[in-house]
Amino acid sequence: MLVFPDRTFRLNIVAMLHNFWEQKQVEQGLLLYESAPSPRPPYIYYVTLPGGSCFGNYKECETQAEARRDAARVALMNSLVNELPSRRITPLFITHSLQEAVSVEDACDPSTSLGAYCLLLQSYTGRTMLEFQEGMTVFQLLHWNGTLKILRERQCSRQNVIGYYLQRGLDASMRSSMALDWLGRERQTPRQLRMELRAAQRELDVARRHGNELRFYKEKTEILSLALSQEFTHQPHTDIHGPHTDSQESPEPHNHHQ
Repeated sequence: MLVFPDRTFRLNIVAMLHNFWEQKQVEQGLLLYESAPSPRPPYIYYVTLPGGSCFGNYKECETQAEARRDAARVALMNSLVNELPSRRITPLFITHSLQEAVSVEDACDPSTSLGAYCLLLQSYTGRTMLEFQEGMTVFQLLHWNGTLKILRERQCSRQNVIGYYLQRGLDASMRSSMALDWLGRERQTPRQLRMELRAAQRELDVARRHGNELRFYKEKTEILSLALSQEFTHQPHTDIHGPHTDSQESPEPHNHHQ
């Protein structure tokens, strides 16, 4: 993993990251810095970029200021690399990505997992890999939560599902719905929620220490923490049997013809 040397950029790294995104004039908002609760070192800091990508400090830091700078350093490095031409999704890039597929037919058929991946790549043609990863995070969460399985059982086509969630994105309503799903699972299988949360926290810590993009792991942790906080305050629901989907907003079922 590439990082900036401390001596050269230590004092200005946070400002450099801010200036980089300010010059891009993005519409999604500003940088968001968050510290993980800790009464003593090592401290942990996260920085979320305007598009939603998240990075954290990979070093053990003795002060919160040091952790904040280190998180900004990792985020800036990834932001700069993301600007390289090789990080932009092009038809040639998509072709190379699918070269190791079992069959070309699978890639051309949106009803297969590979075909869905190809369709998602094509939706991001002309955009960057960081933007693609931000979109992929939504579908990773939907898969983890079991929502995609429910939508398949309802015979929703992958095209409709991808189109719907690419337009909607990840919002507070979706997070709340997933938290309710896990709250329902906890009532059916006690302590499942706590076990899943501990596993998600371990995944987040390992990914952070490797300097990886963290949004998927961080979102999982926050959704499970939200569910756990509601465990003793939320009234029981008898209709929670699987992933929650809003019938007024879910993708329309796809009719399969014989």
